[in-house]
Amino acid sequence: MTLRIASYNVHKAVGLDRRRDPGRVLSVIARTGADIVALQEVDRRLAPRPTVLPRTEILRHTGYEPLGFVADGAPSLGWHGQTILVRRGIGVIAAEGIELPGLEPRGAVMAELETPEGALRVVGVHLALLKRWRLMQIAAIHAAVAARVEMATVIIGDFNDWSTRGSGRALADGFRLHAPGRSFPANRPLGALDRAALGPGVHLRRAEVVSAGAAPIASDHLPILIEVALGD
Repeated sequence: MTLRIASYNVHKAVGLDRRRDPGRVLSVIARTGADIVALQEVDRRLAPRPTVLPRTEILRHTGYEPLGFVADGAPSLGWHGQTILVRRGIGVIAAEGIELPGLEPRGAVMAELETPEGALRVVGVHLALLKRWRLMQIAAIHAAVAARVEMATVIIGDFNDWSTRGSGRALADGFRLHAPGRSFPANRPLGALDRAALGPGVHLRRAEVVSAGAAPIASDHLPILIEVALGD
């Protein structure tokens, strides 16, 4: 048995045609068929940072439950623009934001989940453009994960790294970095910016870039999708 985990930088629901179309983005998310979805840029950039994907619309169009990283009633859905969606039937053990260093506000979101295949920690990330800050952010994420109870862990999101090996190699303790393929820009992908790092006990079975349906125009990134198995 496996779990399907997706990541998608939704670019504040603004597509390459410069139209903000949340419904189009939600159709792409639903099409991934993932059990867990990490989203980046789900809120607008400036305070009070209202979400572009209202919780009620996510539930109605996709069936996913967004995990809240902000106070109830706040206009934002995410933590520094990020959130994690889960299918019904996946339990939430804990969820929190991770502050990351950088020239602009950055954060990662960490959710510890009870899945049909066992306990799994998913960390959604949106790393800096500059390598120096990316390495510092990866170190902060690693420290946050290491401080928690031992659990199978997937770190997934927009690594913002054009290099072949990727800054994710700075992750220690047996993490393995995977780039499913070129995901940016969506209409003519050149860079494998969206990646996943798998910790001990997480085994990659399949990885792909999702380019079907409205994906090539709904955002400036294509979603990535990995299929993993848990176990020793």
